[in-house]
Amino acid sequence: MELVSVAALSENGVIGRDGELPWPSVPADKRQYRARIANDPVIFGRVTFESMLDDLPGSAQLVVSRSMDGDEVSLEHTQVVSSVEEAIETAGTLSDTAYVIGGGTIYELFQPHVDRMVLSRIPGTYEGDTYYPSWDDTEWTLVSKTPDNGFTLEEWVRNG
Repeated sequence: MELVSVAALSENGVIGRDGELPWPSVPADKRQYRARIANDPVIFGRVTFESMLDDLPGSAQLVVSRSMDGDEVSLEHTQVVSSVEEAIETAGTLSDTAYVIGGGTIYELFQPHVDRMVLSRIPGTYEGDTYYPSWDDTEWTLVSKTPDNGFTLEEWVRNG
């Protein structure tokens, strides 16, 4: 199974502030993001899950949480898992591709396991309390960089 991290981040690595995006809406980025993850499972943390409850993305949702009980979630196609390993194993039974979509701690925990990163680079620097994890450039290759309306889409593939 291919594990793909998908995120929008500013020039200074910020991905959020107080549970929200710190920059004005970028409709073209939202459209490409939703289309990309629509037909595969998504993996996210409890806070990100709760922030998206009104419009859950993906074909199935895996919520990584140590504090939530699986019985708390009665939504079809949504499952609570307690570890990175359980999330990866479960996602592998559902699809050939799964998307890690946040938040900051989840990105950090999954970074060693991710095969590909699809990053929307938002111009400018923003104040925030959540950052995308840094990575070793020698372990990754930038395979595409596509300017779009209000952002640049980068695709990185892990070497080897």
